[in-house]
Amino acid sequence: MRGTENQSGDVLRRAKRFISGLTACVFFLSGCATVPITGRKQISFIPYADMLALSVDSYRQLLDKSTLSPDTKTVRQVRTIGGRIARAAENFLRENGMAKELKYYVWEFNLIKDDKTVNAFCMPGGKVAVYTRLAVVIAHEVAHAIANHGAERMSQMLLAQFGTAMLAEALKRKDEKTQQYLLLAFGIGTNVGIVLPYSRLHEKEADYIGLILMARAGYDPETAVTFWQRMNERSGTRPPEFLSTHPAPETRIEAIRAALPEAMRYYKPPGN
Repeated sequence: MRGTENQSGDVLRRAKRFISGLTACVFFLSGCATVPITGRKQISFIPYADMLALSVDSYRQLLDKSTLSPDTKTVRQVRTIGGRIARAAENFLRENGMAKELKYYVWEFNLIKDDKTVNAFCMPGGKVAVYTRLAVVIAHEVAHAIANHGAERMSQMLLAQFGTAMLAEALKRKDEKTQQYLLLAFGIGTNVGIVLPYSRLHEKEADYIGLILMARAGYDPETAVTFWQRMNERSGTRPPEFLSTHPAPETRIEAIRAALPEAMRYYKPPGN
């Protein structure tokens, strides 16, 4: 019995050392890139050219499977809003010594016909699909693109997969139940402790950057509060925030309100 306890304790100590080492690796890699506007250091070790190739291919597949809106007036509106926000983002990058990043962006804005879906996304390189027609949503998605969140998410996924594989290798001489329990605990810990918090961080960061971009493009950032209030009213039941990919609506709205004074400094209504 004591031998079994010693073995279990040894396995746990190895797992703890491994997780600590992986965490240190994550912190080391977090200095690889910097998010524009917020200045946050992020994990990103995937070449942007590779992300761009994947993005273009995925975007084309999406458009092939979707029905684009025939409403030329609304499509023009979305592209006008998108173009203004994209120019605001590019101007910010130029002003802050990041003009070299612009070579990766070929902005494209498409409106997908789907009345049941309230959504939008932007892939690396500036490929945007919009299911709604609000500047808040477009600015939020453009923010994801210039913050390089796609590469950061993929980097995190690769680190998590690497960690799982290394832990499985370390445990391969242990009994099957021990392997299952520790791998399950590692998977849950990684998801709840790293993946989901970073996903919520990306959403809050895109909200913040989006407010700045809206304001610089001449759109009133205060409309973001009413937009997310309406989204909250339309949503149904949701999991607790710590198990969600997105911040709770109340958390999101509070953060947006806190950032509004800064965003309003950039806002100049059209004609002013």
